[in-house]
Amino acid sequence: MLGFAPLGKMLVLLGIFMVVAGLFLWFGDKIPWVGRLPGDILIKKDRFTFYFPLVTCILISLILTLLFSIFRK
Repeated sequence: MLGFAPLGKMLVLLGIFMVVAGLFLWFGDKIPWVGRLPGDILIKKDRFTFYFPLVTCILISLILTLLFSIFRK
């Protein structure tokens, strides 16, 4: 019979991730480089604005991949 230890560990890690994501969303506009990197796509028309932070998404993905690979070991 499996215990609840793996489930508890997963819930704690998920909670930590949620707190970090919440803090990033809360204070994200105060970090000057977030969403304004070269390569982020911004298209402005008369009544239309399209914004996709491509390079910012890639950078965040690389950072998270490195962090998860470090903590996995």
